[in-house]
Amino acid sequence: MEEEAVVESRIAPPALSCPKCSSLLPSDLGVLTCSICSSKVKVEHPVTRRNWNDEKVGCPECSKVLIVGVDKRPAHLQCVSCSTHFTVAKNVPRTEVACPGCDRRLRMKIKPGEREIDCPACSTSFKVKF
Repeated sequence: MEEEAVVESRIAPPALSCPKCSSLLPSDLGVLTCSICSSKVKVEHPVTRRNWNDEKVGCPECSKVLIVGVDKRPAHLQCVSCSTHFTVAKNVPRTEVACPGCDRRLRMKIKPGEREIDCPACSTSFKVKF
């Protein structure tokens, strides 16, 4: 069986902090669970839902531009032109952090919680918390 192609959405929900512990919440909408304190937080953002619904993506097979038409991510689509099935995945925002050892800029996905990073240039280990 062939693996379904994945296209990342260009639209991300706003970055929000947990009202209980102030750590970063997962980048999504609906009822979210804080990865630090396990609090449940309901997040709705009508503008993001409308933008998801109206988002245009290219088919990974034939490059035809399609309107997603779904207000949630992930969204499973089928191209009307070539019948390819694919998924529009949620957008995970990225940021740059500077290595404290060599000042090299490292690009990484923003994920809630603390992460241990090893710089590929100088092998310095450091922690990053979002």
